[in-house]
Amino acid sequence: MFRRTPRLFAATLAVAALALGACAEKADDKPSTATAAAAYPVTVGALTLDKRPEKIVSLSPTATEMLFSIGAGPQVTAADGQSNYPAEAPKTDLSGFQPNAEAIAGKNPDLVVISDDRNKVVEQLGKLKIPVYLTPAATTLDDSYKQITELGTLTGHADQATDVATRMKDDIAKLVKDLPQRAEKLTYFHELGPELYTATSKTFIGSLYSLVGLTNIADPADADGKSAGYPQLSQEFIVNADPDFVFLSDSKCCQQNADSVKARSGWAGLTAVKNNQVVALDDDIASRWGPRVVDLLRVIIDAVVKVPA
Repeated sequence: MFRRTPRLFAATLAVAALALGACAEKADDKPSTATAAAAYPVTVGALTLDKRPEKIVSLSPTATEMLFSIGAGPQVTAADGQSNYPAEAPKTDLSGFQPNAEAIAGKNPDLVVISDDRNKVVEQLGKLKIPVYLTPAATTLDDSYKQITELGTLTGHADQATDVATRMKDDIAKLVKDLPQRAEKLTYFHELGPELYTATSKTFIGSLYSLVGLTNIADPADADGKSAGYPQLSQEFIVNADPDFVFLSDSKCCQQNADSVKARSGWAGLTAVKNNQVVALDDDIASRWGPRVVDLLRVIIDAVVKVPA
């Protein structure tokens, strides 16, 4: 997950399954099972599955979204406590930040999907003969597409996964196609938390803003890459940069909004504040790299196109 608050920054630096009626199960499951059986074994990287996984544990909110989007939701039997989308995701008290191999094994999974190998959990699960697929935080949209299609291969939903990735590409292409051409690029500050941690253009979220043609005021603050794309800026730095936009990905976690931003020392004079261009984002969508990045990009573009070219 992307960095949002100091707590998460320090940690990362960085429902029941969908129900089908009995008749529907008889009608749909047989061809699906036959097709799946014919397709296996499948290999993705160093991971080979001999049969379709039917008890998937997802310890990544993004992976959970991806799995449900490609039709593998009914195979997800447990998800981590942060997997709050879709609503039917079987959220548990399992943690992706502090994964416990014993607790995970207690769910009897035939596939575990995680975004970070914390606590050497991959090695521990390997000793228990539990296969693990890693979905590290994406840095480009291609990373996202690749994870979706690889999950499709592993779960027996290759065609659906290809459709999801293709639809994402098409939707994004349509969104950016008619953006107004500007003689001078608009600038922005993307806020991960009120402590002013942010993300540069070298991160996944930064790449989305680049698609829209915006200039990131934070890039000079991490020119050497020592902050791995997630520097903490000072009040003075931001005020001097005077961004055209302030995008808040801490509106839910930290109750930040246009009023709280305006109340900060020196911020009332920012172009973004004076022109009502402080944009509250959905924290969860802004911190994940699954299919809902299209929704995030749409919010950003809707704000940008309101500014006369």
